[in-house]
Amino acid sequence: MKDPYNFDFLTVTKEAHEREIERGLLIHLRDLLLELGRGFAFLGSQVPLEVAGESFYLDLLFHHVRLKCYFVIELKSGPFKPEWAGKLNFYLSAVDDLMRTDGDAPTIGLLLCESHRSPIVQYTLRNIEKPIGVSSYRVTRELPAPIRAEVPTVEDLQAVVTKLRDEIETLRQERSDEE
Repeated sequence: MKDPYNFDFLTVTKEAHEREIERGLLIHLRDLLLELGRGFAFLGSQVPLEVAGESFYLDLLFHHVRLKCYFVIELKSGPFKPEWAGKLNFYLSAVDDLMRTDGDAPTIGLLLCESHRSPIVQYTLRNIEKPIGVSSYRVTRELPAPIRAEVPTVEDLQAVVTKLRDEIETLRQERSDEE
């Protein structure tokens, strides 16, 4: 597996949570598919799995056309934690039992986190038999200076929205006064 995955097409804050990163990846799905490589077909995000009456949700689900297998991506913000591999292993087993058909190869999992240290990952995955990879991702935390100077700030955009709302309200008021 690739390491790191480059998600420079995302611009998120330093405090970005998994859901923000996931939303950004979905907005830029074409770029995500190009970064993942050939053969990936997107099946969904927050795909529900029902196990023993409980609902679990896969962050991103793909099917790899050439490998003929499901491909689960679990997104995590922050450095790798060993317990995340157990969760992904559970997801892979559930997908294999609930979704996989006779023609499909075993499901592959990719845990994407901000960073990881090899010894911790190696110890965590040593006796896990499912095909799981751990990779980091990079995102652009802020716009480069030349672009930043050309793009309005959040405050500028908020001021425009406030002005437009005020103008709309004034127009509504004028219409109601005319009636």
